[in-house]
Amino acid sequence: MPSGFPRHEQLSRRTMLQAGSIGLLGLGLNHVTALREADASSDQSTQGKAKSVIFIFLSGGLAQHDSFDPKPEAPLGIRGLFSPIATRSPGLEVCEHLPMLAARSQNWSVIRTLTTPHNEHSQGHMSILTGRTPMPPTFDPTKPMPGDWPSIASVVGDTLPRRNNNLPPAIVLPERLIHNTGRILPGQFGGQMGSRRDPWFVEASPYNPKSYGAYPDYEFHFVRGRERNPNLKFQAPNLSLPHGLDIARLGQRSELLAMLDQQRADLEQTASVANFDRHRQSAVSLLTDAQMQRAFDVHNANPRDLDRYGRNAFGWSLLMARQLVEQGVGLVQVNLGNNEAWDTHENHFPLLRDCLLPPTDRGVSALLDDLNERELLKDTLIVMCGEMGRTPKINPIGGESKIPGRDHWGAVQSVFIAGGGTPGGIVVGASDKDGAYPVKSPQRPEDLAATIYHALGIPATASWKDDQDRPHQIYSGEPIAELI
Repeated sequence: MPSGFPRHEQLSRRTMLQAGSIGLLGLGLNHVTALREADASSDQSTQGKAKSVIFIFLSGGLAQHDSFDPKPEAPLGIRGLFSPIATRSPGLEVCEHLPMLAARSQNWSVIRTLTTPHNEHSQGHMSILTGRTPMPPTFDPTKPMPGDWPSIASVVGDTLPRRNNNLPPAIVLPERLIHNTGRILPGQFGGQMGSRRDPWFVEASPYNPKSYGAYPDYEFHFVRGRERNPNLKFQAPNLSLPHGLDIARLGQRSELLAMLDQQRADLEQTASVANFDRHRQSAVSLLTDAQMQRAFDVHNANPRDLDRYGRNAFGWSLLMARQLVEQGVGLVQVNLGNNEAWDTHENHFPLLRDCLLPPTDRGVSALLDDLNERELLKDTLIVMCGEMGRTPKINPIGGESKIPGRDHWGAVQSVFIAGGGTPGGIVVGASDKDGAYPVKSPQRPEDLAATIYHALGIPATASWKDDQDRPHQIYSGEPIAELI
């Protein structure tokens, strides 16, 4: 054993390896360490009111016309097949398939003018998830690169302090964003900050290249339509599982759990745990803290909560996000839909009507209600958007399905925003009559990211440092004035 390694004679070698390595709990040491306080000398009176952010990301791109920016006066080939409905906020209309959110509009607002020049998925993901419009010099649309801009989740995770527990400040769930070809989408990771500052990914929903949507009730395939895959399971992380031990590798589960229970007992009973460095102590605390484990447990939640969120992948993900922010996690990114599920080039209207909008409407409405009832909404900023919008003109071809859809459109998209001290019931900006371009108050990804950072109280002067100790400014835009 190297002379500099701490000696703990009462711990077994196996316990030492799991407690002291990157394996314990799926947490690398970087995920619960190196948390820097925001600049204490800055003027905090100008900062936001949120303690946490839930960033709901709709990979593939939500159609603005068919959600939060309907155009009922436009020709049929632009306005689409859905009708607008009134909300509780005068002058604010939304798609008819968002009735629950319409009834709660006093608690949320919409930005109708988020714009980028990008019409390609990887570029859109990079831009929105990092809050940077230009692509990094080494950008590769087929894979993440070390020179990528750091994700908003990585920046927040590196900047916010730990809050009275050992959960990391930034968590992404229920899976990484992986294209159906198997390529991992760039923009989700630490990039220039280094992989040690990647956010913690909760792999609760297994990657499946042929399934989309909020399974089991709202699963679909773009061409085949509604379906159900009995092999898909939503499993919250078992905090006693070593890193890399996924469902397929569990094997003799009873034997595994017996071994881990013994390891847990070893860790709890030995006095030498107190001599671990604080990074290892953080991991051990997560392993042994029942309250922390409950934060990830959604299937044993109150049945009333399960019903109102929806017993599906979207509902479980949003419920887990609420439980995590209640435990003090600074930012939870919730990916609603794998494999660019919102990329509705074809079968657009049936899929939105039957498989995408209903679980989103229910789940996000339940999140608003739940946070309100727990008096957490004022402290929790909710942001929901995709990497792009969809084309104003409906594609009449519809690919293999022969049913029309909308194609990629980065020039404008709508962003749902609620809580965290932001006003409810207002519309920021306006798109043109066809929902194609901003005509009032255009907003960039830099401004949306700045709004998130501002809400969390991160000073405008804050920076992060790379491995060469060089500072990099966190803010690249201005917080959206109408929201602060």
